Amino acid sequence: MHISVKSEYALQAIFDLASQTGEQPVRIAGIARRQKIPQKFLELILAGLKQAGFVESRRGAEGGYLLARAPESITVGEVLRSVEGPEPGKTRGRRKPETPFTAMWRQVDDAISSTVDQTTFADLLRAWKEKQEKYVLNWEI
Repeated sequence: MHISVKSEYALQAIFDLASQTGEQPVRIAGIARRQKIPQKFLELILAGLKQAGFVESRRGAEGGYLLARAPESITVGEVLRSVEGPEPGKTRGRRKPETPFTAMWRQVDDAISSTVDQTTFADLLRAWKEKQEKYVLNWEI
């Protein structure tokens, strides 16, 4: 499966916003720095995510971006389809005649769709925190 850089950055931006605690808007520069995304490209991505209803923006000195919905209600699949279109990452053309592999590729696509449609940003955040806590060094002697 191939996901565009734009989609990958959109997923990272939503994840970054989901990981921020509090009700304070997050500045684009902070997201860009933490996620290593070019700021100008991130501005375009966030504008698209805002139009799609995933994020909202606040203006002013204390402005920035916030998730428009709870991380539990945003799936990876929703974000991918918003950025890529209805069939994200499909690299195999479906207009070719049937081959011995056609049914198998359809199953692969269905499995990927099922996984991204069932994975929320809250799930990703929880798994990431567990992984990070697992490897915390203990200097106790």
